[in-house]
Amino acid sequence: MNFQQQYLYWLAGVVLLIVAVMSFRDRANPRRITTGLFWALYGLVFLVGDWTYGLLGEVLGEGSNEKRMLHIIVGVVVVIMALIAGFGGVRLGSYHQRTPQEREASAKRLGNRLFVPALAIPVVTVVGVLLFNNIPALQTAVFGAGNHATLITLFSMTLGVVLGGIIAVSMTRETLSQPIQETRRLLDSIGWAFILPQILATLGLLFTVAGVGTAISHLTQEYLAVDNRFIAVAVYAIGMALLTMVMGNAFAAFPIVTAGVGIPILVLQHGGNPAVMAAIGMFSGYCGTLMTPMAANFNIVPAALLELPDKNAVIKAQVPTGVLLLLVNVFLLYFLMFL
Repeated sequence: MNFQQQYLYWLAGVVLLIVAVMSFRDRANPRRITTGLFWALYGLVFLVGDWTYGLLGEVLGEGSNEKRMLHIIVGVVVVIMALIAGFGGVRLGSYHQRTPQEREASAKRLGNRLFVPALAIPVVTVVGVLLFNNIPALQTAVFGAGNHATLITLFSMTLGVVLGGIIAVSMTRETLSQPIQETRRLLDSIGWAFILPQILATLGLLFTVAGVGTAISHLTQEYLAVDNRFIAVAVYAIGMALLTMVMGNAFAAFPIVTAGVGIPILVLQHGGNPAVMAAIGMFSGYCGTLMTPMAANFNIVPAALLELPDKNAVIKAQVPTGVLLLLVNVFLLYFLMFL
């Protein structure tokens, strides 16, 4: 039997369910029930897969639309998670951490060896990708025939994470349960922002299907003086930044703003270079990434990992850079796109 990508999702689901059980049992957390429920629901989303369609078909009988029913169920789960997070249901608890003095003593004892577990992840990932790509027989034996570029990377990275965890436990002389406790601590610290990448990816798809790009094109042509080349450029660049701030992802904002403003106005109406527009447009979107909590993996997660007292400290430090870069991008796009 070949390794499949759904196995990684199942692993993530199992880890989240273990975190949920630990949260339910943590009496130091005043919201332990809602915190545990939040992570349990999130874990169940990862455990859902193709096998669920068959199960629903047996339960609901022939003629039922299993896929639609499953999508509705997952949608309801996501709404429940949003309600839990919105009402402050995810809180910090107790994680059996060492005292600051113990951690300082351990850090002095280990020295630079502390970086070994973290470095194991990229090293194993790169080695795994190179091995599988250069030994076709090994790739076929593990994954089967076909192109498995993404799966190879994910599989190799998972091996790196497991190896890094084993090295960390052996070096620090901690119990095997402590990595899960640290996982729970980080998840609780990040909170609702942890699910944002998936939610925002779905939001981008919904915006595209709903024709938001067409609506943006209509609004800009009706209410803004886009016949002026500079205004059109500014609308595109600033629009990329603003929509990225709303969606948290420049890749999700790009097709919407480009379909609404970039192609019809900058390229077709003003005759601009689409390659320059795309490059600087994405860069403008990244300026928005610097200034929004919706880009949780860039701005919220680092604050949690570094245990900063202010969760928005990263954003506050990046806002001046983001604003200045956006202004520079407007002028770069104006002068370079029409050469």
